[in-house]
Amino acid sequence: MSKNIYEMVTERIIENLENGVIPWRMPFHQGMAVNWNTGKPYRGINAILLESGEYATFKQIKDAGGKVKKGEKSQMVAFWKMLEIKDGESEKDKTIPLMRFYNVFEINKQVEGLESKREIISEQHDPIEECEKIIEDYILKPEVKYKSGRAFYSPSMDYVSVPPLKDYKSAEEYYGVLFHEILHSTGHVSRLRREGVQIGNVSFGSETYSKEELIAEIGSAMLCTITKIDHVTIDNSASYIDGWLRKLKSDKKFIIQASANAQKAVDYIQGTTL
Repeated sequence: MSKNIYEMVTERIIENLENGVIPWRMPFHQGMAVNWNTGKPYRGINAILLESGEYATFKQIKDAGGKVKKGEKSQMVAFWKMLEIKDGESEKDKTIPLMRFYNVFEINKQVEGLESKREIISEQHDPIEECEKIIEDYILKPEVKYKSGRAFYSPSMDYVSVPPLKDYKSAEEYYGVLFHEILHSTGHVSRLRREGVQIGNVSFGSETYSKEELIAEIGSAMLCTITKIDHVTIDNSASYIDGWLRKLKSDKKFIIQASANAQKAVDYIQGTTL
């Protein structure tokens, strides 16, 4: 029996985690992975599957006059295809989403004969300023309070609490934590209404709690990539990785659903869904 796309994606993530690599924490100094043809960033699960770079399919590369280097392995990109089927009861057509995938190659490392279309990052780029702008542009955002100790988001009071910048080893670590808690706030009942943020409805260690934590973790990594800073977080322990591995092995849709929700939350913070 052939593997479905959920199993293929999940196995890729599991392989990384078992090798001690947390894919959503990889350093993307050159920004997000993009489609070489269009320049548009990959989204959702694809932002995790692909390292920073410019990607194109074998056909796109060939049509553009390029050539894939001998021995290079392709990378997988998942996408949704809408299918029309007959509804058995009403006999009317209905549209359902079906996940599919195609293979791509990074044109700067794996391809000959093509040139990068990506602009070189300006030396005047200020990642800290970009981080502050992300927070500033978050419309109707919760209040951010600063107090030494643990970081958290309070759904009942709708505010974020994080230790001040001086308590961290680096600014990157501070913004990674702040972005994580800000991501939680998007699930508030007044915003995206995620189950994992509903008051009194989520127990520590539950499936819902774990998924919400992964949403915030991936979303934080996405924001770090957008602002071109390393996604530095405090917890890199083996127990942390083991926890995700158990969830991924028991639920093949876990990572794809979490990354889709993380993307939706990032869009909300940036105002692209308003």
